[in-house]
Amino acid sequence: MNKEMEHLLQAFEEWTLFVKTLTHLEEKIWNSSLEKGKWTIKSIVSHMMLWDRYFYKEAIEKIALNQQITLKHLDFDEFNRKAVEYGSRTETSEIIDKAITYRHKIMNDIRRLSEEKLYQRYVDTEGNEFYIPQYLKDFIWHDEHHMEPLKTYLAEEGLL
Repeated sequence: MNKEMEHLLQAFEEWTLFVKTLTHLEEKIWNSSLEKGKWTIKSIVSHMMLWDRYFYKEAIEKIALNQQITLKHLDFDEFNRKAVEYGSRTETSEIIDKAITYRHKIMNDIRRLSEEKLYQRYVDTEGNEFYIPQYLKDFIWHDEHHMEPLKTYLAEEGLL
């Protein structure tokens, strides 16, 4: 695996390393919001885990199994609403376990791909391009978008 891809995967792993630092938090912290009216920490982690699960099952796992990817455009608001709902009815420990598991499944499958498969441009069910390096870059940005405010909040609360 080339250095660029290894660097992307290391950055992509930062989310799981961060989630592992949250395992000691009390349930009331998991259910707290960074700001009034905003998502809880549990909702954010649930949201991230469900996106990882979606991209794993519909793209990365399919590529690893030499199958056609089945990604399609989703209504983000609806997906995120369901993620918050899922988080509210699921044990925190299960969300943590799944967040780490799906992120590792993605990374492990990507690491096993040939260079050719890593850099192939795939086409989803709607004719849109899926390119693994761009997917990683997009989700590293997404991870940081959620991690930075969480880190700030938890540090201000003396929890990190």
